[in-house]
Amino acid sequence: MLALQAAFELDLDESVQSSERAPTLGPDLHRVVPDTHVILLVLDVSQGYTTCADKTRVQLYSLRLQLLHTRPIAHARDFATAESAPHRKVCTTMPLALLALAIGGFGIGLTEFVIMGLLPEVAADFAVSETVAGYLISGYALAVAIGAIAITVALSRVNRKTALIGLMVLFIIGNGLSALAPSYEMMMVGRIVAALCHGAFFGIGAVVAASLVPANRQAAAISMMFAGLTTANVLGVPLGTFLGQAAGWRSTFWTIAVIGIIALIGIAVLVPSIPARSDAASGILGEFRIFASGQVWASILITILGYGGMFGAFSYMAFTLTGVTGFSSAAVPWLLVLFGVGLFIGNILGGRAADKNLGATLLTLLIGLVVILAVFSLIAENKVATIIALVFMGGFGFATVPAMQMRIMRHSGDAQTLGSGANIAAFNVGNAFGAWVGGLTIASGLGYTSPLWAGALVTVGGLITLLIAGRARGGELRQKAVNTEATADPEWESQSV
Repeated sequence: MLALQAAFELDLDESVQSSERAPTLGPDLHRVVPDTHVILLVLDVSQGYTTCADKTRVQLYSLRLQLLHTRPIAHARDFATAESAPHRKVCTTMPLALLALAIGGFGIGLTEFVIMGLLPEVAADFAVSETVAGYLISGYALAVAIGAIAITVALSRVNRKTALIGLMVLFIIGNGLSALAPSYEMMMVGRIVAALCHGAFFGIGAVVAASLVPANRQAAAISMMFAGLTTANVLGVPLGTFLGQAAGWRSTFWTIAVIGIIALIGIAVLVPSIPARSDAASGILGEFRIFASGQVWASILITILGYGGMFGAFSYMAFTLTGVTGFSSAAVPWLLVLFGVGLFIGNILGGRAADKNLGATLLTLLIGLVVILAVFSLIAENKVATIIALVFMGGFGFATVPAMQMRIMRHSGDAQTLGSGANIAAFNVGNAFGAWVGGLTIASGLGYTSPLWAGALVTVGGLITLLIAGRARGGELRQKAVNTEATADPEWESQSV
């Protein structure tokens, strides 16, 4: 028992060790500290403090009590190896709530991209040209950009769990309308309704994901949410296209609606109730004060140019693969799956790297993306080199996403949700801008490799913006790498997971 008492007291203030008072961060231990023999063990079981979260010192003490029952302790000093810092994170796994967010992202990714493989069937069913059917894609993108800001602001004072549930309901309704659409016009309405929740879901979802974990794992948590989107590209789009071609395009949208229902249930069950920030800038209009920050605008521009360059090159990849590399049209979907594999891997690794050093990670990835796009334009005639370049292009391109999202959140102060939503809108603006630049080069007769080097030049613009903003006041490149493990996140600590 003396060893137990000593082990518990290792991290307590001197005054607490002498039984004067309970720890500052553990008022529930008042009158309990002197007698740790039984009471703390009961506290551990009844309160569940050993879950994967960093609440107070009580969790650390409870963890140490558990260790006493799992291995022999030669001396209380043995506990010194088990995280003695009072704020050290002991979490080793991600919350299950992130899985619910990823499923929602998977469904949204399907809605956005699967239509590309079903345009011939949709056009034939509604008796419209493929060009007119293509407006279902651009109309969706425009609605995403609008909803990312407008819907996010409208929900800024709503409990974040409630907001996510409402957005998934909107998503289900939109895809249901698309599946039932008797006309092209109604199909467009369904697409717009589903798109309005897209930006707000990822914007609010990114803030929720970051709030579920310690500060040193926030970018990784955001990348897990976006893993649903990348998985949709790797597996969902090919399978959704196959289903639509085999059982009719409406069956695909019914399936997406079912995925939305699964995500809705997951969010309702797994995501904790997270109140909207009550200390944010006064009123909804006060949220827009973040746009007075040069760093916020720099983040938006970095996203538009940095991500837009990659997406512009990707938009015309089918023409590059068939017209330059010499692959058959039948091989293109499978080659794009390899691109999707790169997206998935890059997203996960990019999130982990951004947690260690945000500025250096974003700088390295943008430089790498410029190099990949430029080299790809030179080796596009070689099939093996093209396959390798496709994977790296997807990897570097999407590895930037968690870092870009974290950057604007860090510079948005109390209006992180609006900042996050604005950056989701920036991704879609970048998609449109990159595709426009790539199409302009092809229309000018510069060939099907031109979107690649044009994308590299666009990305250079994002790189230059990062170099300028990163070295300005408050910029990541101006500061030395910060050990985020030792930095407490007030918003995260205030949540009950």
